[in-house]
Amino acid sequence: MLKSAAGTLLRRGGIKPPDAPSFSSAIAVAVAPVRFFAAAPSPSSSSSDPPPPLVKTSLYSLHKDLGGDMVPFAGYELPVLYKLGENSGVMKEHMWCRSSGKASLFDVSHMGQIKWHGTDRCAFLETIVVGDICGLDVGSGCLSLVTNENGGIIDDTVITNAGDYVYMVVNGATKYGDMAHFEERMKVFGGDVSMEYLGDDVQLLAIQGPGAARAVSKLLPDGFNLSRMAFMTGVETTLDGIEGCRVTRCGYTGEDGFEVAMPADYAVSIASRLLSDPNVNPAGLGARDSLRLEAGLCLYGHDLDGTINPIEAGLAWTMGGPKSRRRTGGGFLGAERILKPDGGLVKVDKKRVGIMGMKAPAREGAEIYDAVGDRLIGRVTSGTFSPCLKVPIAMGYVETPMSKKGTEINIKIRGKMQKAEITSMPFVESRYYRVPE
Repeated sequence: MLKSAAGTLLRRGGIKPPDAPSFSSAIAVAVAPVRFFAAAPSPSSSSSDPPPPLVKTSLYSLHKDLGGDMVPFAGYELPVLYKLGENSGVMKEHMWCRSSGKASLFDVSHMGQIKWHGTDRCAFLETIVVGDICGLDVGSGCLSLVTNENGGIIDDTVITNAGDYVYMVVNGATKYGDMAHFEERMKVFGGDVSMEYLGDDVQLLAIQGPGAARAVSKLLPDGFNLSRMAFMTGVETTLDGIEGCRVTRCGYTGEDGFEVAMPADYAVSIASRLLSDPNVNPAGLGARDSLRLEAGLCLYGHDLDGTINPIEAGLAWTMGGPKSRRRTGGGFLGAERILKPDGGLVKVDKKRVGIMGMKAPAREGAEIYDAVGDRLIGRVTSGTFSPCLKVPIAMGYVETPMSKKGTEINIKIRGKMQKAEITSMPFVESRYYRVPE
């Protein structure tokens, strides 16, 4: 998601992406034999029960018409890539999203959308997430983390103060477990708060890339000034004259972009209207995964899970600064396990890092060793071949003393040691929108 996200969400740095696509047969060969995306963890179910049928989003037929190669993902049937058109395929879909004036359209309707109601909604949310929800201005949002009793990350989420309610988006593979957890915590809380799950009645699209704002502006009402809409803000509006839509300026690619929610009956209409723009191209799970990894963003179930806390994940900033109310006051599950009484952070044994320098992509689970190659110090959690940089990139967790940028390491890839180096993230410079002064 943004939703689901990394510690670089509001930072900039790294290497600027090219303005136009550039391909080579070497890149295509490098990614051809491997799966194009990291799979979402399967929604929990009894091992004795048959798996439930995959859910089709409102755009299923449109995906098929566009040549979508449909695969299971988080309980849904979604396109991993498209096979029709000159800009189809993971590599081209990825590069299109990074190209000047272009935008990519993703179906993210598997994500869980929740509305929180009641006079105590913000106070309750601060018992289950680490962020300053009560301090959000109307229309403003933040990336936050749902934690367990040990301070481990149950999920990452984007939360927006919508005025009369709070709007939350959680990961598709974890949404039912999240909601069960929320129900239990509401019983403990006991205040005036209720949860409304929007389900598949409301679909969610993400349009990402340098041309996203221009494409979305064509569907907005006359007089809507998109240039004044800051990153991580959202608003209810009409889209192409359709009531009941919500636009949030956020995303999961490192580019400017929007997540657009709309009534399911109008999802095809809005998606088709966006795709009628020659600068908008459909993109699947494969490109979404490589884009988020270039941007240094986490995928829940791979780079984050309930055994990893915000400090280890490089996401302590989601709790605010050292003297912020959430850091000094805690109040969320597991706060006492990861925060000192004065708001300081406890020491951790491992940290999430970026990795470059290896000759072949290092996949999830690959072992990381010290520079000598005789001591195991960590594991890779995500890895791919970067279409923009044309080199392998990865992220993973290593022992804290080995997490400094520039540290030389070895990674065991296909049974052989390859030299690599710890690096900062994002790998490709983020281009989140900033409102002009």
